[in-house]
Amino acid sequence: MTLPDLSVYVHVPWCVRKCPYCDFNSHAADPNAIPEAEYLTRLLEDLEQDAPLAQGRRIRSVFFGGGTPSLLSANTVGAILNSLDQRLGFDRDCEITLEANPGTVDESRFADLRAAGVNRLSIGVQSFQASQLQKLGRIHDPGQAVRAVERARLAGFDNFNIDLMHGLPEQSEADALADLDRAIALAPTHLSWYQLTIEPNTEFYRRPPELPVDETLWAIQEAGQARLAEAGFAQYEVSAYARDGQRCQHNLNYWGYGDYLGLGPGAHGKITQAEPFSIRRTRKTRLPKDYLDRSRLLVRQEEAVEPEDRPFDYFINTLRLVEGMPLAHFEVATGLDSATLEPRLSRLQQQNLLTIEAGRLRTTPQGFLYLNDILAEWLA
Repeated sequence: MTLPDLSVYVHVPWCVRKCPYCDFNSHAADPNAIPEAEYLTRLLEDLEQDAPLAQGRRIRSVFFGGGTPSLLSANTVGAILNSLDQRLGFDRDCEITLEANPGTVDESRFADLRAAGVNRLSIGVQSFQASQLQKLGRIHDPGQAVRAVERARLAGFDNFNIDLMHGLPEQSEADALADLDRAIALAPTHLSWYQLTIEPNTEFYRRPPELPVDETLWAIQEAGQARLAEAGFAQYEVSAYARDGQRCQHNLNYWGYGDYLGLGPGAHGKITQAEPFSIRRTRKTRLPKDYLDRSRLLVRQEEAVEPEDRPFDYFINTLRLVEGMPLAHFEVATGLDSATLEPRLSRLQQQNLLTIEAGRLRTTPQGFLYLNDILAEWLA
């Protein structure tokens, strides 16, 4: 069999301040005290440990996530990219994305990152309203958000994403659409537009803010999707919208059930092996202090995705795609016959939650509203 495409995720666990809604593996730190040299050394050891999992494949995409990757120097980012290219090799059109916080970058930093090999940015704006940014614990103001986009463009980035949230504390439909209009006016190539959710182990979970009622949330969603479509942004995933030819290749590989190496503290990976066929999930030591401890071996925990768990593991990703995936892809990616999906598949079709057209399985518009219910079928 032909193995799936391979991506690499590089986790940067530090941030200036922990946001109250964030449940990611991120840790507040003084930007001037981040142990970059130690982190780089350990990360390259991590890469050397994982390199055999590539099984000869070159890298389709790289994503620096966090935390706040823009806290790293361009020299460190460049050293990581050089090592990835030398050890595994990049595809000719490899997409290399770095998440940037508007409060941690300036024009010179963007230019240096571009020179280091980063060719796509994801700018974490979240809102253009000062009051909302304060509630969300962000360290930038609306002016810095706009300037970050302008500086990115001046530095040569013609491919960038804006991260924007809606359903914020006490947010009205008008305020949410004003945020969206301002983002569209900045002419990004991609928009991640998603609703704030309250996750366990966050400050918002311990002290919940007052969120908009369901009717307002639904009005925001409908009106916002219409605005995005009018502006030329096509929805291709639950919360992802892109101009023609500008879909995020890294996330498409995730959602298309591709493979990826996860490097850094707490990073997760997924690896397919052809002979004998297997799918494995991997994860790394979570806490930065443990990850950086040179007295510890870099242990990669692995867990096989058993045949009975593969449909859920597959659909939790692919059903997020508006276009869905061919049923034949399910068989290749999981090693299972699509007949094993019955009778659940027929039941979900009868409920107008899933549809199969020209051999392609996808979620219906109604199904997107009940995605968790669909996935629950594969856990039963």
